[in-house]
Amino acid sequence: MSGGFHVRTAGDPALPPLLCLHGFLGSGEDFTGLMPALAERFHVLAPDLPGHGRSRLPAEACTMAGCAAALMAWLGQQVNSPVCLYGYSMGGRLALYLALHYPERFQALALESASPGLDDERARAARRQHDEALAARLEAEGTPAFVAAWYAQPMFQSLRGQPGFAALLARRQRQAAAGLAASLRGMGTGSQPSLWSALPSLSPPVMAIVGEHDAKFREIAAQMSACHPRMELRVVPGAGHNVHMEQGATVIACLQGFFSQGRHRDP
Repeated sequence: MSGGFHVRTAGDPALPPLLCLHGFLGSGEDFTGLMPALAERFHVLAPDLPGHGRSRLPAEACTMAGCAAALMAWLGQQVNSPVCLYGYSMGGRLALYLALHYPERFQALALESASPGLDDERARAARRQHDEALAARLEAEGTPAFVAAWYAQPMFQSLRGQPGFAALLARRQRQAAAGLAASLRGMGTGSQPSLWSALPSLSPPVMAIVGEHDAKFREIAAQMSACHPRMELRVVPGAGHNVHMEQGATVIACLQGFFSQGRHRDP
C-alpha cells in the first residue's frame, strides 16, 4: 500500500516506467497476463483505482479530478522521469484526463476501448441518472448479482467465451459494493467533464486500441482520430471491448512497439 493505493509492480525500476490503469469493476490484477512481457522493457506499475481492489482512499478520490490528483501525488513519490501511460475503458478515460492535465509527466499515451466522455450536456445528465440507478442497484443487490448482469451485456459477448472469463468474474464479484457504487457516481462517463474539445491540444503521442467486434468504441476511436490526426489507431481482429484479455499478445506487441518508438520524448 502506497499513498492509499495498492499497486502491483513488475520489471526493473531502472527501466522506463509504464503506468497501467484498469477499467470499472477491475483492479491492477487484470494486467498480470501482460506484465511479464511488458516487464522486459518497462517498470510496470498497476494500481487499484479508487473504489476498486485493495486500495483505500478517501471518498473525494472517487472523482476524475480527485483520482487524478491522488495518482499524481503518489506517482511523484515513485518516479522522476516521464511515464508511459496505458488505460483500459474507465482507466482509459482517466489516462486521457491525466495526459491533458499533466502533459509534462507523460511520454506517450495508449488508450484501449476508451472515450473522451460525452460532449452534450443533456446526454451527460441522462448518463448520470443511468449511473445513479446502476449504483443504487449495486448497493441493493450486492456485487455478485450486479457483476453477473454487467457481463451479460452484448458488448462482452466475445469476452464470455475466453478461457479466463470465469476467473475474471470471480475476481469482480469479490469487490466491495460501496466502493464500486462510489466510482460509478464520481467517475462515470456522465460525471466526468467532456474532453473532446481539448483532444486536439493533446501533446504526448497517442494510440487508440479497439476491438474489431466493438462497434461502439470503433466509432468513438474513429471520431477521436478525426479530432487528433496524429493519433495512431489499431483495430485488433478477433476482439471485443476487453482487447487485452481477448488478444493479449497483440496488445503487448502494440504497447511495446508504440512506447519504444524513437519519436517519443526521452526520459
